[in-house]
Amino acid sequence: MKIFLDTANVEEIKEGVSWGIVDGVTTNPTLISKETRDGKTFMDIVEEILKIVPGPVSLEVISTDTEGMVKEARKLAELGDNATIKIPMTVEGLKAVKILSKEGIMTNVTLVFSPNQAILAAKAGATFVSPFVGRMDDIGHDGMEIVADIHRIYRNYGFKTEVIVASVRHPRHVYEAALIGADIVTMPFRVLKFMVKHPKTDEGIERFLADWSKVPKEGLPF
Repeated sequence: MKIFLDTANVEEIKEGVSWGIVDGVTTNPTLISKETRDGKTFMDIVEEILKIVPGPVSLEVISTDTEGMVKEARKLAELGDNATIKIPMTVEGLKAVKILSKEGIMTNVTLVFSPNQAILAAKAGATFVSPFVGRMDDIGHDGMEIVADIHRIYRNYGFKTEVIVASVRHPRHVYEAALIGADIVTMPFRVLKFMVKHPKTDEGIERFLADWSKVPKEGLPF
């Protein structure tokens, strides 16, 4: 399973990439708006992220019509080979994905909330599809059940579209996505940090160091 960071914070991305386990990044207008301070523009942020991240970086279009989406997508795709264009799950969006997929531009169909929507995104040629599990949970649906259905359907028909589990709220979402076999989970940096931590790990390190302090250090090779 690939791990993406769902953030536009450059420092978080640098730190995550330094761990050696971050495969990509997803952004959206909300996330980028939080970082446009101290004179930083959209382009400043995006260009820096594209240079830092070794894999796909999702950048979202703002237009709601096919022509506008395609125009924006082509410009964003020129920023780097790893630029992936986020397109909303609408009729106009599906038309745009079909055009862009034929041009070899990577696309990520976002705001997906049902298996039917995921089927259409795959049929249009989307590189990725992003079901929003947290938001589905918020309204009483089982977000992971929908992810499992999408994963099963894609396997049934050999769709190459990869599933990005999005709107992740906690490490349990990551664990459940891995059990399903989801291709990718995109998460806030705080969730990635939670995944590392366990009180028994901290307890064990503390005990080992305490015991090591009692060991004679003469002749050590380090």
